[in-house]
Amino acid sequence: MIGAIIGDIAGSRFEFNNTSDYGFELMHSSCDYTDDSILTVAVADAVLTGDGYGDCLRRWARRYPNPMGAYGSSFSRWIWSDEPAYGSFGNGAAMRVSPVGWAYEEESEVIRAAMRSAEPTHNHREGLIGAAVIALAIRRLRHGATNDDIRALVRAAYGTDYPSRLPRPGVFDVTCQGCVPLALHLLIESTSFEDAVRRAVVYGGDSDTVGNMVGGLAEARYGVSAGLVATAMTYLPDDMRAVVEAFRAKYVTA
Repeated sequence: MIGAIIGDIAGSRFEFNNTSDYGFELMHSSCDYTDDSILTVAVADAVLTGDGYGDCLRRWARRYPNPMGAYGSSFSRWIWSDEPAYGSFGNGAAMRVSPVGWAYEEESEVIRAAMRSAEPTHNHREGLIGAAVIALAIRRLRHGATNDDIRALVRAAYGTDYPSRLPRPGVFDVTCQGCVPLALHLLIESTSFEDAVRRAVVYGGDSDTVGNMVGGLAEARYGVSAGLVATAMTYLPDDMRAVVEAFRAKYVTA
């Protein structure tokens, strides 16, 4: 999950001001965690504690109500209400799901947990599918999935013609059906963790969220250097860092 947080932080300063410079400074002083990292931590917290996903999402969002980049308008209303899920197929369900791909081994458990993590807000079919696909890809990448394996997963979920329907570079597509196949495509094209995150950020559009999803996938394939993990941790407040450390100790580095 730290890979997702790194991708979010790296893309944060370019969300509304995209860059085409592949050589950008990865962890810049003007970067910060966004809602993507907060909600990724919330899902990790739910996995660790057994508390409901909806309860954890609200708890963490209320604790950090004004992150860099802000929450989406529908999610912002949901945070402060007792309303049920609002039927979203936005990329938020897939963005926050990476901890699920680390915490469960049986693929049926991964799929069900991913959908449960999406359901409090993103209970549209495409929101549920997007979360399940990212979590399942992470689980498979941890066990050595090849590029052909990942292509097969994308085709099964989004059709054999998915490459022709990827968002164009710089297009701000916030849907699961746009961002999830794009994130997997960028992972397939990558050669290292850092290369994957750079590809995601310079692709443009919703750069922090695409960076988050690609970073989560790339961590499962390549791992993340201890130095980069340590740098990313300096951007997080103590309570978020504590969840990340506990999660990594139990599911990643154990």
